[in-house]
Amino acid sequence: MRTVTSLRSARGGLLSAALAGSLLLGATGCGGDEEGSKTPKDYKVVAGTQLCGGDAVSADASKALKVITGSSRFEASEERATTAQAAADLIASSPIATTTKNICRIFTPIGTPDFQLRATWRLADHAPTDDPSAPKFTELKMGDKAVAAADMAYVYFACRSDKVPSSSEGAHLVVGVEHWAVPREPEGNIKALKNAYATVAHSFSLAMAKELRCDNNGGLPPKPVLIPA
Repeated sequence: MRTVTSLRSARGGLLSAALAGSLLLGATGCGGDEEGSKTPKDYKVVAGTQLCGGDAVSADASKALKVITGSSRFEASEERATTAQAAADLIASSPIATTTKNICRIFTPIGTPDFQLRATWRLADHAPTDDPSAPKFTELKMGDKAVAAADMAYVYFACRSDKVPSSSEGAHLVVGVEHWAVPREPEGNIKALKNAYATVAHSFSLAMAKELRCDNNGGLPPKPVLIPA
């Protein structure tokens, strides 16, 4: 069962309050009453392609989410957790480099094993020049550079767009997807997990590039490239 803390993160505190009220009613009711275990009426579970505004997770990325989480259904995203909102925030920030910002967080449903993914963006002040420093990363041929591990993946690409103030070479973006949890060794098929994370990171990156109207979609391919560079 999801904890109150993560519910608050997923639904802005409203779901936590509703759950607290349900628990209180259950505690004061008759013994054995299951009222306290019920979820609020507005709680929704959706398919992967409906997450994060409905344009961030492709059909391939939705299948990849099942590889990563073991689930094909997820908590509905917050209303503002969309690539459109992330793009608007990026435009307001450009051309200044930023710290990492959220696009969307993905949660498995209540009553299933707890799993949280965090999709993020940031503006960098230059194109990537360093090699992956950790041996767990595999470099892929997407954008300026893409790296994938068994619990995270990042795509670096340049965006030239009249919507994004930048230098002549474009704004430098980093879009990532990572398992948001206490660090531990990933379990399962490592290659399959790397491919899955890379697929989801590519989907969010392409959605951001399209939302920002980057020339040539920031050089990103229409499908994820999973062959090591």
